[in-house]
Amino acid sequence: MKKPVDRLLFQHVFQWFTLPGKLGLIVLCLLVLMAVTAPWIAPHSPHRSAGPSLSPPSQAHWMGTDQLGLDVWSMVIYGARTSLLIGMGTALLAGFGGGIAGIMAGWYGKWIDRMLMGAVDVLMAIPRLPAMIVAAAFFGAGMKQMILVLSLFSWAVPARTLRGTAMALKEQPYMRMAVHQGADTCYMMRYHLVPELMPLLLISMIRLSGRAIVAEASLAFLGLGDPASRSWGLIINHAVNFKGIYLTPYWQWWLLYPWLFLTLLVTSLALVGRDLETLADPRMRLR
Repeated sequence: MKKPVDRLLFQHVFQWFTLPGKLGLIVLCLLVLMAVTAPWIAPHSPHRSAGPSLSPPSQAHWMGTDQLGLDVWSMVIYGARTSLLIGMGTALLAGFGGGIAGIMAGWYGKWIDRMLMGAVDVLMAIPRLPAMIVAAAFFGAGMKQMILVLSLFSWAVPARTLRGTAMALKEQPYMRMAVHQGADTCYMMRYHLVPELMPLLLISMIRLSGRAIVAEASLAFLGLGDPASRSWGLIINHAVNFKGIYLTPYWQWWLLYPWLFLTLLVTSLALVGRDLETLADPRMRLR
């Protein structure tokens, strides 16, 4: 009996992953599953007190409670949903927006290239964190506003990357021949540029998601996140602002566990992105 094509494709791709990449992919899948099933696996509500305040980890509260008696494990579960949604939303918006801008700049050149790359140079020259702090304070709290702010300062990287690759593809003999035969821009975009650049765009989006998750946690840590959400950065912010947190054992669960899950998510994205980059580049794969 023949195996399904999608299963064979998954096995073929998975075998190219290194051991760290496989571990990162497994951890990433587990975190995504945890975020999707948050309403069913969370033992308590992340917004209501579930027991005594500042209780250490126990059978009733696996990761203890905070100063309001909120279950830390439940907040960590819902925090995964917040971080992944913001990371994926920023990756989609900034990745596709920056990718389209880079392809247009590399393909058309001239004044379009100068205008778009000028904007890219300005964005890459501005210090990101101070600029995002000002933008987050201006747009206000909320997940949509956070995705918009992070995308505004993230689209420049994929734009510059895809612009260089698009310029190199434009000079290929088969591309020149297609244009000489009368192929218009829409045809070249649909059948040549987009298929060739899609793997590079996906890798850029994975990198963007990791950076967006760290940036969101940084803004939430500074108090600029959505107070209604239970993101990992907001949990860390509340823990650090508790007086004498480091002079008590409370940091061992209230601060440590959100930081640990944040580190796992960002590290797994970095490992998966590295192996996918190797898979997409035959020269690196042979090396």
